[in-house]
Order: sequence, then structure tokens, then C-alpha cells
Amino acid sequence: MNDYIKKFSGYLISVCNYSNLTASTYAETISSFFELIDVAPQDVTEQDCLHFVYVRSKQGTMSKTISKDIAALSSFFDFLIFSHERDTNPVKNIERPRREKTLPRVLSQMEVETLLKNIPTDTAGGLRDVALFELIYSSGLRISEAIGLSMDDIFFDEMLLKVQGKGKKERLVPFGDVAKEKLLKYLDEGRNKLLNKKEVNNTKYKGAVFLNVHGKRISRKGAWKRLQEIANISGIHTKIHTLRHSFATHLLLGGADLRSVQCLLGHANISTTQIYTHIANDTLQEAHNKIFDEELL
Repeated sequence: MNDYIKKFSGYLISVCNYSNLTASTYAETISSFFELIDVAPQDVTEQDCLHFVYVRSKQGTMSKTISKDIAALSSFFDFLIFSHERDTNPVKNIERPRREKTLPRVLSQMEVETLLKNIPTDTAGGLRDVALFELIYSSGLRISEAIGLSMDDIFFDEMLLKVQGKGKKERLVPFGDVAKEKLLKYLDEGRNKLLNKKEVNNTKYKGAVFLNVHGKRISRKGAWKRLQEIANISGIHTKIHTLRHSFATHLLLGGADLRSVQCLLGHANISTTQIYTHIANDTLQEAHNKIFDEELL
């Protein structure tokens, strides 16, 4: 089965042009599927796939994740058809659960400031953390875009970043004065301390902006762990992607137009960006209600 999964991952990346992260996620789903359904890939039926979905649902898996599971299964059987090992896709007629429409959580500007101000900067790792999370908020980056930055991607004079988003699409995004200050301080005082001497001549890591204690490019998991520790210190419990949500919402509250925010976030469809208008409207309504209540008092 491992051989199938390796070939499937290669198919997703080379033929379907999926990201390494998506390929890895789909591969994990397929591995879980065949741990539960002990049949050959060529003999899997629609009932087998429905049983897997049922088990996942009973385990409390969110509908959004189940939808991704079904997508992974469908892609796997498309791969088998592509490889001439099956004639049909047993997932073809299985409907994906409707996504629950929930507004993403955002932080207030004061909460963002509290979170970032509580990052200790007396170590190289602390200097890296404050630069990383300030940059994510300042430019509305995805975590993959932030940790994927290389030194050649930063244009300090123009205050622009070249980032690689979903589908390997590149875009230029601006960053603010505070982010520039924190980033320069990290590069001047912290990065060289993190750059392991054994890795100095290794071009794989030499150009990476954000490094871990081993001198290698920091991972998503490493960044998540650091933010969790900072959240515990600051009392502002959040996720990295919430900083991106907050960036978009604060821009709209400041008067930015939706199309500009779409471009900055790298959304292919403006409908994805429109969700932030609902958050901004709710925030404005709350502020209005607060002022009205205070006037009554």
C-alpha cells in the first residue's frame, strides 16, 4: 500500500499541480482509509467509502474535514483510473457535506498589540518570533508564505515582499514600518545566532529568513508551537491564521476597498474575501451600539 501512496503523492504534485502540503494531507487520508477498509484498491466499492465517511463522522470529525476526506478519496481513485488500474471512481456519486458558514475569529487591534508586545526579545528566537508574527499581521500572510520567505524576497527600500501563495502563484505585498523595524532587528541581531555553523555553506538554509534553533528553516509546526507559548504568556489565545483574518478586517474597517484586500490576500475569487465585510460590519455595529449605550448612561 505504501507504494500506491507514494505514487499517488507524485501524481498529485506533478499531474494535478497540487502543493506538497495538500499531497501530504491527501496521502494521510488514504492511509487511514485502507487501515479501516482492508481491501485491495481495485476492489473498493462505494459502500466502503460511505462506511469510512460514516466512521469519521461518528468520531466527531467536522464536516469541512470530511469534505476534504471525500476529495482525497476521489483524487485517489482518479489516480487509479489514470494508471489504468480501475475503470470507475466509487466516490463519484457521494455528496460532500455542506460547509458550515461560520465567520472567522479576528482580534482587535489592541489584542494584536498585546500579543506582540508580550513576546520576549532577549533571545535570538524571541527576535525571530516578533518579526515573524508582526510580518504575518502587517502583510496578511499565510503561515506557509511567511516561513517560505528567502532573503531575496524582501525589498526593504520599497517595503515589499515577494511571496508564493496557493498554486505557486507569486504576488508582491507591502509591509509596514513596525514590521520593517522588527525584521531588521532580527536580521541584525538574531538570525546569525540561529544559523548553525554547520549549515552556513548549505544553500538550502542559507537564504531562509526565519530559522529554528538548528539553523534550518522554521517549520509550520514550530511556528504554531511558538505562538501557543506566546498566547499563554499574553493571555491572547489565537491561531496564526487569525492574524491574517485580523489584517483583512482591519483594512476594511480603515476604508480599504474589497478588491484591494483581495489582491493583498492572494484570493483567486473575490467571494472568498467578502466574508471579511460581514466581520467588519458586525464590528462597526458593536462599536456603534457601545457608543449609543454610553450616551444613554
